[in-house]
Amino acid sequence: MKKVVVIGGGASGLMAAYAAAKNGNHVRLIEQNEKLGKKIYITGKGRCNVTNDVPAGEFLSSVVHNAKFLNGCIYSFPPEKMKEFLEDHGTKLKTERGNRVFPISDHASDITKALEKACKNAGVIIHLNEKVLDLSVINSTMSDVITTKGRYECDCAVVCTGGLSYPTTGSTGDGYEFAKKAGHSVGKLYPALTGITLQGSDFSKLQGLSLKNVVLTARRGEKNIYSAMGEMLFTHYGVSGPLVLTLSSQIARENVKDITLTLDLKPALDETKLDNRILRDFDEGKNKIISNVLHALLPSKLIDFVLKEANIATNKQVNAVTKAERLRLVHALKFYPLYPVALRGFGEAIITSGGIDVKQINPKTMESKLVKGLYFCGEALDVDAYTGGFNLQIAFSTGYAAGNSIQ
Repeated sequence: MKKVVVIGGGASGLMAAYAAAKNGNHVRLIEQNEKLGKKIYITGKGRCNVTNDVPAGEFLSSVVHNAKFLNGCIYSFPPEKMKEFLEDHGTKLKTERGNRVFPISDHASDITKALEKACKNAGVIIHLNEKVLDLSVINSTMSDVITTKGRYECDCAVVCTGGLSYPTTGSTGDGYEFAKKAGHSVGKLYPALTGITLQGSDFSKLQGLSLKNVVLTARRGEKNIYSAMGEMLFTHYGVSGPLVLTLSSQIARENVKDITLTLDLKPALDETKLDNRILRDFDEGKNKIISNVLHALLPSKLIDFVLKEANIATNKQVNAVTKAERLRLVHALKFYPLYPVALRGFGEAIITSGGIDVKQINPKTMESKLVKGLYFCGEALDVDAYTGGFNLQIAFSTGYAAGNSIQ
């Protein structure tokens, strides 16, 4: 039996504590907040998109950074096993569009309750409202965990403190400091799965406008680095929504101002077909002004923006629109430009991109290669994935790998 201290009662911490305790170890779980799983409660807009129900190999294709490092733990504890774990502990699940898995109740609290129940049944001692201040390492071996309430001798410490995203939940970067003090390299940290601030102030007029089945394309110079069809949302600062969140993870580590974005508002029609469609609409409304005719083609809020891009007056009569103007309109609809200024900050980002150098971590056990008995899991590591339950599964899989390896 080993003495194990798990630092952080989020997704990876709860799973690590459970896995270590079921192996017969003496496990303490220390959480600085007043309750466990505080970040779990706000995931999936309070519904908790707990995992993505795809095979391990397909799962790894949705990991943006360091997928190879996760190969072992995702295959050992894939989404299928996570689903089984939750079902076995009384939480019924459902799978929605995009293979996203949620509790059937739509209550994120049910996920936390299942994890807490598993931990308590396995004998985990849970400490709430207690903050870890420091780790004591002697001769490159874990010795003690020092908190605001005491000092705990241990054989193993599992750091599951999250990243910098949603700092109000307690993710304030403590794990990175513990890692640095133990000799680990921590790469630059970036907000990811977040909205993008756009150039110009007019976008506040589009706030709340949701677009479906549009194509967002990102280019760096002449190189196309991202293009996908889906949904996006205009906000007071710029854009958000599934397409934008995914893109933000792709470009999180780049200079966003070097990226140009274009929006295809009518991807089902090529330029010729779109021009023919516009000609038909113009013919039917030839005595109307152009902004009124375009209501059949565009959401009302977007019409003035598209006409401005095409350099056509909003009150121009349709029968006075020239061929050159019409072709500019087609181009504006197919290649509407958006100019990014910056990604939104950690206060809004779903995850942190960057973190502890995974070359210094054993990918099978999550144990440090530098300090015996010291483990790192979840968002603190330099791994991140797209939205859709992938990042929570990474937390569960890395937590399980760490806890299960302690015997």
